[in-house]
Amino acid sequence: MRLALAAALAALSLTAPPARAQPDWPATLEAARGQTVYWNAWGGDARTNAFIDWVSQQTTARYGVRVQQVKLSDTAEAVTRVLAEKAAGRTEGGSVDLIWINGPNFLAMKEQGLLHGPFVADLPNARFLDLSPGAPAALDFTVPVEGMESPWRLARFVFVHDSARVPQPPARMADFVAWAAANPGRLTHPNPSNFMGATFLKQALVELAPDPAVLLAPADDAAYAAATAPLWAWYDALRPNLWRGGAAYPENESVQQQLLNDGEIDIAMSFDPASTAAAIAQGLLPDTARVFVTEGGTLGNVSFVAIPFNAAHKEGARVVANFLLDPAVQAHMQNIEVLGAFSVLDPARLDAAGRAAFAALPTAPALPTLEELGPSRPEPHASWMTRLTEDWARRYTR
Repeated sequence: MRLALAAALAALSLTAPPARAQPDWPATLEAARGQTVYWNAWGGDARTNAFIDWVSQQTTARYGVRVQQVKLSDTAEAVTRVLAEKAAGRTEGGSVDLIWINGPNFLAMKEQGLLHGPFVADLPNARFLDLSPGAPAALDFTVPVEGMESPWRLARFVFVHDSARVPQPPARMADFVAWAAANPGRLTHPNPSNFMGATFLKQALVELAPDPAVLLAPADDAAYAAATAPLWAWYDALRPNLWRGGAAYPENESVQQQLLNDGEIDIAMSFDPASTAAAIAQGLLPDTARVFVTEGGTLGNVSFVAIPFNAAHKEGARVVANFLLDPAVQAHMQNIEVLGAFSVLDPARLDAAGRAAFAALPTAPALPTLEELGPSRPEPHASWMTRLTEDWARRYTR
């Protein structure tokens, strides 16, 4: 399998048609040479960190552009830094060149004029994307991207269970209440101050809301109260049977995964469908761990990179964003032995070599197919997540 994959990638790099030259792209490449791009990205996943290191090796060799990852525990750290620089009048030479960003943080930066762009349409490899209005690569938590951030990987919310202990996990979010009552202490979720815990609440919200369509618009008081009433009733019934009686929560996904591996809980969650197969290979989860999704599909979104308005190395950041969209790079990223993150490219826009590279990718028993993941539910408007996490903290923390 590895030989077939290598051959397919080699064929792709040799036979793929050259990128369409944008009017200023040669000048961008020339200006970028010698730059170091400070990519502010969540640093909580070792495989993602290793992939970013590989990106730096590749862009350095090909374009003379080095990537230095600034590891974040929360994307808001970088947003706050850019905001502070703007307040201080630092309109050039900013400390942040590229940000892995989504949802509320993108909305905040867009509304406050903290982003450089639009730039995505100028990237030669943007031709592999579906950027039509309403397409996943053109929206971020229902907010039109308008070329102000570039996609680089897909994310899907999934649950993880030990199939040896839980052969039939809950089919719907509503079913978690009865399952937890029958298995007290065997379920938990990360603290909603972490995006994984917030996503658990959002998944329940989209399944339980009387009219899920209202979640696609900004949350006003009346809509919020009506949509979340069933959620809080559900959570009030669920909480007493959570791990430690709902009095404590894992800090993040990694801590929760360790609880699953140690046998303290039976169900965990992730925003990376490939993470379970990767964890099994690393000895971090039992061989019987498997991914499942609830009926009707789970939340999915696209991860983007954005360039701050005052980035010191805008040209280098554009080169990195374009490199991330190269079909060979996307196939390498989707390889379960590398990262396993699903590609953002439109398969219909790939040539035969590009399709062959993806077809040759290795698989694993715990790696779900796109068919097994089912339909992807759209993320609520970013304002819902902000209100939801604040409301949860007010209701359930002292």
